[in-house]
Amino acid sequence: MSTQPQAKTPAREAPPGGSVHKSLALTLIAVAQMMVVLDVSIVNVALPSIQRALDFSATDLEWVVNAYALAFGGLLLLGGRIADKFGQRRAFVAGIALLTAASLFGGLADSQELLLAARALQGVAAALVAPAALALLTSTFAPGAERNKAMGVYGAVAGLGGALGNVLGGVFTDALSWRWVLFVNVPIGLLVLLCAPRAFRESTPTRGKLDLPGAISVTGGTSLIVYGLMNAASHDWSDTATVAPIVGGAVLLLIFLVIEARTSSPLMPLRIWASPARSGSYVIMLTIGAALMALFYFLTLFIQIVLGFSPMRTGFAFLAFAVGAAVTATLSSSLIARTGPRALLAVGTLVFAAGLFWLSALGSDSSYSADLLGPLVLGGAGTGLCFVPLALAAVAGVRDQEAGVASALLNAGQQVGAALGLAVLGTIAANATESRMKELLPGSGGGDAHGATGGHLPPQIQEAVHDALSHGYGVGFLVAGFVLVAAFLVALFTIRVSPEDAARTDVAAVA
Repeated sequence: MSTQPQAKTPAREAPPGGSVHKSLALTLIAVAQMMVVLDVSIVNVALPSIQRALDFSATDLEWVVNAYALAFGGLLLLGGRIADKFGQRRAFVAGIALLTAASLFGGLADSQELLLAARALQGVAAALVAPAALALLTSTFAPGAERNKAMGVYGAVAGLGGALGNVLGGVFTDALSWRWVLFVNVPIGLLVLLCAPRAFRESTPTRGKLDLPGAISVTGGTSLIVYGLMNAASHDWSDTATVAPIVGGAVLLLIFLVIEARTSSPLMPLRIWASPARSGSYVIMLTIGAALMALFYFLTLFIQIVLGFSPMRTGFAFLAFAVGAAVTATLSSSLIARTGPRALLAVGTLVFAAGLFWLSALGSDSSYSADLLGPLVLGGAGTGLCFVPLALAAVAGVRDQEAGVASALLNAGQQVGAALGLAVLGTIAANATESRMKELLPGSGGGDAHGATGGHLPPQIQEAVHDALSHGYGVGFLVAGFVLVAAFLVALFTIRVSPEDAARTDVAAVA
């Protein structure tokens, strides 16, 4: 799910650029946004199939998700600058072309390294496409009813994409192959490339330098920290393989802050963090990104490995989450002007946390209707309550020229939070699973329970594997629930946007 708020501006004509084929332009923008959002979620249901096909370990499998999220989140601000400097249409076309090529490359990958490289390239492409698509929408449709209607379509696509990704991932994996969760972008991307020159005029490039050192340092620093945290699942916390990447990543992030403080065209102006409400919204989005990724990643594996669902059935199982999110997102849009964002965020984080605490009781004898349906609805409902107030808190009081940076940071926080959350919670779950395996099968030494799920195992070992996996995922959900309780406290103490300010901010653009 994505958030892209627009602050209200006086009615005026659309900026230079734009399109004389507005219906076609909106269709292409919506399709491009769908491609970007789908690539976050469509691989989830295919993960067990990918693991078996390319022999991923449980820890390395996380990189199929994280390679995309880190590149996307780390380069999103740079992508926006590129669209401004070189032209929105050029950036959009270049991003779609790279996304199409990377998807083809990934679908043909016959090794772990090639697949992960393709996923990282998809993330780079998404970082170009997402801000360029939003900028093209802004330059195509005049402020007011026309733009709000277009933003409503854009937001609906962004919200629908997450759930649709799980469903399509299941359908393609079951009916064809896991490779089609990547191949699906190829014909769509080619069609967008053919139509884009007719749909959009080129915008006027702006002056200003690209902050490449900042982009490299923040992406590299975050990636090293995630790598170190993931290594903790197979190495001791004091091991060099764990400590060195984390320390190196922290140093790169400090360098990033120094660069941003000194450069004339920073990716992230440090003053953007001056507002407690804005800073709090970024922290909360980071935690929600982590919790969402844990929910989708762990449950995808649990439903297929332990419950034995097919990929297609697994995809449709997540529709309960989409229903909960759709209902409360609509409700929050109508309530925000009366309650302000703090109340909705407080309720939303606690409702989501309740769903995760419920999931922490999963066992090998759990069933979908009794043990997963309710938590999925709660998770979706809690998430739906949070996105609109987070978007509002991120842009409330921000200067017009920095509204795009403020909202882009919120999106980047979600992607980086997903990567960090999966690294930390995945490590916690893996360690808990290994400990339970040692208890159940003392002579096994723990091992990789995910890798022991294929083939025909003796019933006793199969039962132990399922029990250990359920325990590990349950511990991961428990910790994720407490992370959201911390987000609840952040909301209480930092979000101070009044209902009056909420009423003056346009939330029609929020999914």
